[in-house]
Amino acid sequence: MKPIRKAVIGAGLVGSTLIGGAVGAALLNGSATAQTSTSSTAPSSSGSATQNAPPSFDPTKGGHVGANGVKEELLTGDTADKVRAAAQAAVPGGTIQRVETDAEGSPYEAHMTKSDGSPVTVKVDNNFKVTSIEDGPGGRPASGSAST
Repeated sequence: MKPIRKAVIGAGLVGSTLIGGAVGAALLNGSATAQTSTSSTAPSSSGSATQNAPPSFDPTKGGHVGANGVKEELLTGDTADKVRAAAQAAVPGGTIQRVETDAEGSPYEAHMTKSDGSPVTVKVDNNFKVTSIEDGPGGRPASGSAST
């Protein structure tokens, strides 16, 4: 029974990794498409749907607006360094994509990619203590995450 359990857990981990990679590739493809599609400055006279599309969001520049209307801002300086340090301690081997203020609840957040390729958002309080780790860019709390 033990080998079967290992096989099931291993298959689950492989599946999670593949799904995380697919989501990451889709996000990267979407941002690359958004960057190339904005190179044209002349509007078309055909009245196409692209004229009415909202401007694309570049997550590397911050600026996400939460449901409550609060705009997130990228962190700089000492605050950014402290949030990075807290996030890296909470997700060893992860890569930080950006650190910013949080529009929904926590003062700060770090968007990261774990070593297995899956995205997480690490929430950090004013004392630079990790309060939670969420799956994806704003998903539900990950199992084993810190909470206060």
